[in-house]
Amino acid sequence: MQFLSKSLAAVAGFVILCSASVSAQYKLPQSHDKQHSELLASQKPMAADIKVTNVLRYMSELQKTALPDEDEVFGDYWVNTGVNPYAGAVIPETMDIDVSGYVHPISGTRVSSNFGYRPRFGRIHRGIDLSLSVGDTVRAAFDGKVRLTQFERRGYGYYVIVRHTNGIETVYGHLSKFLVKPNQTVKAGDPIALGGNTGRSTGPHLHFETRYLGLAINPATIIDFENKVTIKDTFTFDKQSVEKSNVRKYAKKSKARKRKATASSRKKSSRKK
Repeated sequence: MQFLSKSLAAVAGFVILCSASVSAQYKLPQSHDKQHSELLASQKPMAADIKVTNVLRYMSELQKTALPDEDEVFGDYWVNTGVNPYAGAVIPETMDIDVSGYVHPISGTRVSSNFGYRPRFGRIHRGIDLSLSVGDTVRAAFDGKVRLTQFERRGYGYYVIVRHTNGIETVYGHLSKFLVKPNQTVKAGDPIALGGNTGRSTGPHLHFETRYLGLAINPATIIDFENKVTIKDTFTFDKQSVEKSNVRKYAKKSKARKRKATASSRKKSSRKK
């Protein structure tokens, strides 16, 4: 027992000695507090090296490419009448729109009429016509919600408008039957109607429009119709070019027609003389 007690005492003494040695070894110099204070005082806040303009530019780009808030998409300007419900809406100059979830609305790919001015009718064709047979299934191009199902005798005939989660609205015209109702949620590829030949139509086809905040966009700038895919995963909406395609071409063509008509009338009057 005495040997054990002496051994324990020796061990305890060794531990105390080691602890004292370690404390002495790692004891900070008395001037440490002063050095520490000087070091902190000399440091700059991280934000001091970040330019506010760069932060604002980054936030602007992030907001531009982010998916829109669904409550806003399906809450603002949600009117169940009219092709363009966005009266008074502020339209951005540019916007990147995610179109990666596209599904072709019909089985066929043949385009029978393109987007643009039609001299025969004296107006702009604000969509693309796709050939189909009466009764063919028409599908939603993207995820979204049905805003309108309506009949227009002298125009679209039976037509459906779907507003999508990416902010785009698609219009499907000259249908024969609705398969959805307003406010119904749909996924890309879901059947929404049957093809037809109703309204102002010269034969069975699907009139297909893509619109952003009410402005009609040439679908061919978004979609490769031959291969049934989008040209890119992101479509860059440009307000100026879209407005030009909707208005200025029409005005230019109208002026040309007026000049042609004026020249023709002059020829006729000169012949009479």
